[in-house]
This record gives sequence, C-alpha cells and structure tokens, in this order.
Amino acid sequence: MDVSAELAVAVAAAEAAGALLRREPAWIGAKGADGDLSTDLDLRSEELIVSRVRAAYPGDRIVAEESGGEPAGDGDRVWFVDPLDGTNNLAIGLPVYAVGIAFCVAGRPVAGVVHDPVSGGTWSAVRGGGARGPGLPAAVAPSGRPLLLAWTQGHGLAADPVAGALRTALEARAGRLLQLWAPLVAWILLARGRIDGLVGYRAELVDFPAGALIAAEAGVAIHRFDGEPFDLRVDLPESERNFVACRAGRFARIWPSGG
Repeated sequence: MDVSAELAVAVAAAEAAGALLRREPAWIGAKGADGDLSTDLDLRSEELIVSRVRAAYPGDRIVAEESGGEPAGDGDRVWFVDPLDGTNNLAIGLPVYAVGIAFCVAGRPVAGVVHDPVSGGTWSAVRGGGARGPGLPAAVAPSGRPLLLAWTQGHGLAADPVAGALRTALEARAGRLLQLWAPLVAWILLARGRIDGLVGYRAELVDFPAGALIAAEAGVAIHRFDGEPFDLRVDLPESERNFVACRAGRFARIWPSGG
C-alpha cells in the first residue's frame, strides 16, 4: 500500500504545528480532575493539523486529543492526532514535548510522524518500510550500564494500585525510571537507542500508534506483559494496551518472570 502522500501531509502538518508550539502559551487551564492541563497552543496546533488532514482527505475519520473523534468518515481510514504531547511539561517551561500523527488503515498504523519542536527533529515511518529521522542507527549495541527505562500510563491512574506496583518493581531493577509525561518523546528515545525500554500500562491511545510504529520500524520489539508479541492495533481496549518495548533479547532483563 502506497501511503507516501498521506505521510507527506502528516510530516508537513506536524512541522507546521511545531512552529506554533515554540511560542509561549497565552493561557493555561485545567482539563479534567486528574491534574492534566490544556493550553491555547494545544487547540491551535490541533486545529492546524486537523484542517490540513481534512482538506487533503475529507472522507477520512480523525481522532484528536482535544476534540475527540469524528463519527463521520470512512471507518477504514483513521488519523490519530496528538497536537501537543507533554502539555504539562510545556506549561512549566520544561522542553520535553512533541507532536504526533498516525495514519491507520483497517485498525493498524501504516504511517506515523513524531516532530520535536524543541530540536526541530522529525521522525517518520511507514509499515514495512523502515523508520527515518535524526539519530536512528541501523543497530544498537548492548550497553553495560544499568537499565534506563521509561514509563507511561493512562490518564487518571495516579492512584491505581497496579500501576504503582509495576512502577515500584521497575524502579527496583532499573538504574533509572523516567516518567516524562510525553510518551512520544520516550518512543523516539527508544528508537534512537538512548534508553533501554519503555513500559506502558493502559496507555493512552491517541499518542500510541505514531510512536510505536516508528520504534517498531527502527528495530524495537514490542511485547505484551506475558512476553508474546504486542499487536499494534488501534482498536484494542485500554485494558489491553499494556506493553514492554525494547531491543531484541532485552525483554527478560526488563520484565523477568512476567513483571
């Protein structure tokens, strides 16, 4: 399946949105009751991306972070848009955030883009066609350092006892466990070999397909908690979006005896 045109639209939209995100937010407000935030930049970035995708592919469905899903459109072709992954970081001046766009067909991501407005880097992938972007090596040599892992979990799970137990177990076996609150950034760090693994528990959907596809096409293996391959489908329920992503041969070190 040739998705070069869709990928080009996604790259151009993500980079244009990134230019917006290099500004200071005009306002910052609470979103929900779990401490999450939204800014005018989230909304402006999403409006830009959605308008470009809709102009190029008016019949496609779009699922976006701020506005949610659009019921109209061809259900076989769906775009997932995270206009600002890491809003809480941007709000406090921490330069750890990204833009993510994934194009999915028949429930699977076939093209994905992650853009980092801070560095200006853009990473992309097409299913079966490999990944491209700054610092993506052909192979990552094993490191003798203690494990450097990242963690992501769904919104509203701060007090979830399972999430807490998993984090505690990972912290005990890792040299450092990063909680970046910007999963797309973590996926790119993993794809580039800068960290050893990314563990997700009931991960959010809108930022998942773009980062996971890029990492998988860069040679990262994504496992379920039981060690079996994780199915990169976007129609999995939240309860099944649990994964350990790492380079081949490292799963047992990160997740011994099932966690």
